[in-house]
Amino acid sequence: MITGAELEYYFNNAYSYFLQLLDNWAFRLLLIVAILAVTSLVARSFNYFIKHYFRRSSTHLNIDQTRFSIASKLITALIYTVGIGFAASVIPSLRTISLSLITGAGVLAAIVGFASQQAFSNLISGIFIAIFKPFRVGDRVKVGNYDGVVEDITLRDTIIRDFENKRIIIPNSIVGNESIINYSIEDPRICKFIEFEISYDSNIDKAMKIMREEAEKHRLCIDVRTEEEKKKKQPKVQVRVLSLKDSGVLLRAWVWAANPSDAFVLKTELNKSIKERFDREGIEIPYPYRTVVLKQNKKKPAKRSAKRK
Repeated sequence: MITGAELEYYFNNAYSYFLQLLDNWAFRLLLIVAILAVTSLVARSFNYFIKHYFRRSSTHLNIDQTRFSIASKLITALIYTVGIGFAASVIPSLRTISLSLITGAGVLAAIVGFASQQAFSNLISGIFIAIFKPFRVGDRVKVGNYDGVVEDITLRDTIIRDFENKRIIIPNSIVGNESIINYSIEDPRICKFIEFEISYDSNIDKAMKIMREEAEKHRLCIDVRTEEEKKKKQPKVQVRVLSLKDSGVLLRAWVWAANPSDAFVLKTELNKSIKERFDREGIEIPYPYRTVVLKQNKKKPAKRSAKRK
């Protein structure tokens, strides 16, 4: 087993031998060529990896080619600067210049990194979105308080088009820290709750039947029952008594639609058709009742003071 002292001895000998080799111009030239070759290989490998990776993700992550090209060239220039600095350090007369180049590149990288913390945070979050794919362009999502369709995903931000046709630009760093509801991932079908409150005097069974019939015959209502449920003759739309309120009975129908957009249209049209059917069938939708008691203050007769005799 090699001890620490032996390891230090071998290292010092190897370093001394390396310094002796540096006195040989042929070895210096060979070392310079090797450093430059490794530098060129690292720069080319970086460019190939970045271009190949983003080309594969281009269908998901929309990239501004101009900004991407500038960033790629800046990083490549930094790699070459460091490599040339190391190559120049092999020549004793150029070591001062090489140290200045390496130090300057390090300081420049630190300054740019410090000044671009938010930009790099958005960049990293954008890359994570491309890798883990919590949503894609065209998905309907809810990010924080914003609800809409993903229109664009760039390295810096995500653009969502809401239902008023407004574009909401959210930095990727904020998207990465928010809870995301994706209505389009895996299964776009959605169950919509259709709720009506009827009076206590109305026929509950009749109201439930009306809600079921109106929902089942709607063009956007889909059947999600299994074959076993169909054999058991379970209804396509379930309607149940949800709760007993102060003014009436709350009924809820579970109605399925193919996607969120159809579900919105389905709910609005069922609200109208069920209300009109209730009116024709004599099902009352109650108003809140309040009993108001007015108290009148009666004036008491004034007491007469006794006269002194």
